[in-house]
Order: sequence, then C-alpha cells, then structure tokens
Amino acid sequence: MDESFIGMTGGEIFHEMMRRRGVKHIFGYPGGAILPVFDAIYGSRDLDFVLPKHEQCAGHMAEGYARASGKPGVVLVTSGPGATNVITPLQDALSDGTPIVVFCGQVPTSAIGTDAFQEADIIGISRSCTKWNVTVNNVAELPQRINEAFDIATTGRPGPVLVDLPKDVTAGILRKAITGKPNLPGLSNAASRVILEESRKQLADSISHAAELINGAKKPIIFAGQGIISSTNGPEMLRELADKACIPVTTTLHGLGAFDELDEKSLHMVGMHGAGYANMAMQEADVIIALGGRFDDRVTGSIPKFAPGAQKAAREGRGGIVHFEIMPKNINKVVQATAAVEGDVAENLAQLLPQIGNQSKSDRSAWLDQIQDWKAKWPLNAYDKSERVGLIKPQALIEELSNLTAHRKQDTIITTGVGQHQMWTAQHFRWRHPRTLVTSGGLGTMGFGLPAAIGAKVAKPESLVIDIDGDASFNMTLMELSTAAQFNIGVKVIILNNEEQGMVTQWQNLFYEDRYAHTHQVNPNFTKVAEAMGVQQRKLVKPEDTTEALQWLIDSEGPALLEVVTDRKVPVLPMVPAGAALHEFLTWDQEKDRKRRELMKERTGGLHE
Repeated sequence: MDESFIGMTGGEIFHEMMRRRGVKHIFGYPGGAILPVFDAIYGSRDLDFVLPKHEQCAGHMAEGYARASGKPGVVLVTSGPGATNVITPLQDALSDGTPIVVFCGQVPTSAIGTDAFQEADIIGISRSCTKWNVTVNNVAELPQRINEAFDIATTGRPGPVLVDLPKDVTAGILRKAITGKPNLPGLSNAASRVILEESRKQLADSISHAAELINGAKKPIIFAGQGIISSTNGPEMLRELADKACIPVTTTLHGLGAFDELDEKSLHMVGMHGAGYANMAMQEADVIIALGGRFDDRVTGSIPKFAPGAQKAAREGRGGIVHFEIMPKNINKVVQATAAVEGDVAENLAQLLPQIGNQSKSDRSAWLDQIQDWKAKWPLNAYDKSERVGLIKPQALIEELSNLTAHRKQDTIITTGVGQHQMWTAQHFRWRHPRTLVTSGGLGTMGFGLPAAIGAKVAKPESLVIDIDGDASFNMTLMELSTAAQFNIGVKVIILNNEEQGMVTQWQNLFYEDRYAHTHQVNPNFTKVAEAMGVQQRKLVKPEDTTEALQWLIDSEGPALLEVVTDRKVPVLPMVPAGAALHEFLTWDQEKDRKRRELMKERTGGLHE
C-alpha cells in the first residue's frame, strides 16, 4: 500500500505524479473546472508552464515537444470548450503516432449529465481520436490513472491519451493509503510461459522468412516510415541493414531523417510528391522491406497498380513485401505482405541482421546503375529557376537554408504547416538525422508549424528551430508569435507568402480549369503583426538578398520572423495525380510550364499568369 499521498488534494497528487513521471514542461490554458490543479502547480520549481493563446495550439506544442524529444508532451486544459479545442491535436497525434497526454477539467461528478456550465462529454467526443481515455471518478484512483495514461501513450505505437478530471476529484483530499499497483487480470504463470514461447517461435519463423526473401532479392529497396524513428536504435539498425546488404533506402514524409540523405544509397522521399527515382524503385523492386510504415495512400498511389515488381516476385515465390510493423492492424490493411514481422522494429531488426548476407556495390551493380539513371533523368532540383523581383522561388530558398545549416544538421529542427511549403521543405532540405522534421502528415493540419516549433524549442532549447510556413497555414495560428515573445522562446519563422492556398490552387490549375474558388486570401502585414507582438522581423523581396536574410534569421537572438515574397502558381513537382500509379508522376518541363501559364492567363482573363 502507498501512504505517500495521504493528506494531499487531487491537484497536489497531480503535481507529485508529474514530478515522478519526469515531466518538466506543460502546455495549457486555465479555467474554472481545472483550477484546483492550476493552484497546486502555482510556483512549482519542478514544472515550466507555457501558456498559449488557444488550447489547440497547446496540443500542437505538446506534439512538437514529443516529436523533437521522444518524450510525451503534456497538456492541461479546462472543461467544455477547453477540452473540445484539443480534439484536432488529439486526432493529429493519433494519425501520426505522437505521444501526448491531455488532462482536462470536468464539472464535479455530481453535476455530470446535468448540462452544467462548460460541461461536455469529452470521453465520448474523444473516444475515436485517442488510444485510451478515462474519467477519474475519485481521488484515490488518480495516481493509477496518471501512470496508465503515460504508459499507454508511450508503449506500442505511440499516441494520444486523455484523462478527464472532475473538479471534486482534483479538489478532494486523499484520506487513506492506496494500492501501489493496478489490479489487472492476468494469466497463470504456466499459461503465460506457453503463450510467450509460442509467440517467440512465431516471431523467429517470421524473421527467418523475411531474411530468406531479402537474401534472395536482386532489386531490393528499404521503405522506412516513422516507426523506425520512434523505435529506440531504429535509425542505427536501418543503417546497418542498408550497409550490410547494400540496399537503397527511401522514406515516408515522417521517416525523413531516419537515413542520411547524403548517403549514396538514399532515394529521398517516396510518394505523391516524392522523388521520381524513389517511386520508380518502389515500383520495380522485387523485394520491398517496409520498416515502420503503414503504406499510407500518399505513399502507394493507386493500390491495384502499386509495386508490380514485388507483387510479381511474390507470385513467383522469389520476393514480395516484407512488413516490419508494431501495430497488427496495419499489417495487410492496405497491401498484402509476403512476410510480416510484428513488434518493435529495431528489436526485430537486431534479430534479422545476423541472418542477412553481405552484399557489395558490385553485387548490386545492375540495380544501382538503373537507379542512377533514374536520378539523372528526374533530379529533385528540376524546377523553374528564372528569377524576378518579388517572385523568389521557394525551392531555391529552402535549398539555400539547407546549405546554410549544413554544418549543424544534427541540432537543426524544421517544422512546417501543411501545403506546398511542406512538400518543398521535404524535397529540398537535406535530412541527415532523426527527429529533425516535425510536421503534420496523416491529418494534414494547417497551422501546425508555429505551435509545433514552440514545443520543439522548449524540448530542445539549444537547437535551431525553424518553422517553414505558408501564408495561409500561418494565418491560422499566427497569434502564437505572442507566446514565443512572452516566454522568449527563440523560434525562427519563415513565411513563404504567395497570397494563396497554394496546394489547392495547384489542383485547381491542373484539374479544375483554373477556377480558383475561394483560394486567395488577403493577408495582414506580417512584419507589422510580428512587431506588434514583440518579435524581430524582416521582409525578403529580392532573390539576391536571400542568403543574407536567411543568415540574419539564423543568427538572431530570440524569436524572429522572415516574410518571403515568393512566385505564385508554382506547382510542387513531382506529383502523382489522384488515381495514378507511383510511376505515373508529373515532372517539371520548361515548355509544358510555359504553356500551362499561357492557358492560365487565357482562362482567367489575365488575372493569373
């Protein structure tokens, strides 16, 4: 029995449990139903509290914190609208496997169900966007529920959990000792041993089958997702496998940084806006080794047309898709695996590696030569490089930022919003280390970039943290500049300002005959907004000033903002159109681009060109 909490209020127990769980930072917003907790953490020497301007941003800050540090981000908000405002970050975290723990206030237990002021059924509302949620019904169970919340958020595939805290629970005082461990049902020791032994045998058989397929491959490719980064030692195991068997590596958006892109085996990102050579390699490979990826639709393109080389090899018994995945439900959900290895990807790779034969570049010469031909045919830096005043190419600016941070990639963290700028950042920044890209992938939440950058900077105060944002995305959460200024959180912000919702206008240009329905917004004066919020700011218009302006941003002390006036109607390419196969991607062509702009001008009566 644990007597250490006797005499404490629920709020004081919360504070003590945060201390025991090693929590150093909390993001949140106070309110009536959660006041007993806020009162308990008042003046705490163990916790730093970041107060955003909106609860949604508290959630995204916690996501940024978790993604940069690998530790769960913690959110503390009130009941009703305070809790519902965190729903978007909860779903975002669930989609992307990000561990966050949300504590929200609730009306007293006696008032639940009476439609009391700021009452909301947050358990029902959040059930589908959390790994687990719970209402704490009495103060005695609070320590157990908090422990469960952190354990569930960080085990298996990480994700969000929510703990609902009625006000009478957090205000109540614990009067008696509590049990030290959760009272969970279990199996007898004998039954446990039998099940454990059987699962070990199945795992060993799966790994042996995977090794057999990999060793027999003529054209293998490694496809690495975020799971490889979430797994302890995952990137190291990935590198060992790639080096030992001389296998090219491509990644998902969230897998960027898992493998050094300066390594000649790197194929960069795959998918809808991935490198053409990565897409071709996925389509023609006879064995695809998927490490911690779930075969999202942005990766596969048309499912019936996906990976014909591996599918053919599987039918002929000489290859296929080998899927290492921690979530059983993700196996065979989208594509059929020839061999599936369930569990922690790094732990299973450690068992796989001794069974993998050594391969050299000469052993893979035909496959590697083919990939080099694709790289020469479809380079990632193929885009319109013509320059006009006030029309800076976003791709060129991101490439220059990558060059200026080349000596400090390990301690440079990039966040983004969602849109064209996100894809250009993925394509044109060189990723060399894990946990250096923080972005919203599965849900695609605009406005994610700035609050996520604040959370990442709190987690890694010595790192250079830059939010590369689009103007439309930035508009959604720009008020958090004030938070950065208030707490002197030294994030850097680059706004690529083309005065449009670029990714949507790209689709309207390519597939909707330039009918730009409600995709051009009037922006505020971003530099004056930043100035009003106490943030240093500059505006970049001339391409020749790019290097100096970026260096100013990098060297600035405290939060700073650089607005960049960019060219408009610039498509993100390569691009796999909806319903197309991975190899049916569109690429930039100077003559085609000239005709595209002429047609745009004609269709819009000269309004857009």
